[in-house]
Amino acid sequence: MSFSPSATTSSAGIALRSCPFSALRDVVLEEIGERVIIHGTVNSYYLKQIAQEAIIPALAGRILENQIQVIKEKAG
Repeated sequence: MSFSPSATTSSAGIALRSCPFSALRDVVLEEIGERVIIHGTVNSYYLKQIAQEAIIPALAGRILENQIQVIKEKAG
């Protein structure tokens, strides 16, 4: 996973890093003031939701912006 330097020890960063889904390793977490922004790509809406739900308990009143894009892999 990639994190901004301030996020590596934050509760939101720890929550995302602790998520057991390897597909979320490339999700980037940034904390800017009262906003927590996650972005990157995953291959399902389920994984997008898992990333969001992992962070919500650690928000402490901050605003979450889920900018993760879902890109389906083509078969073949």
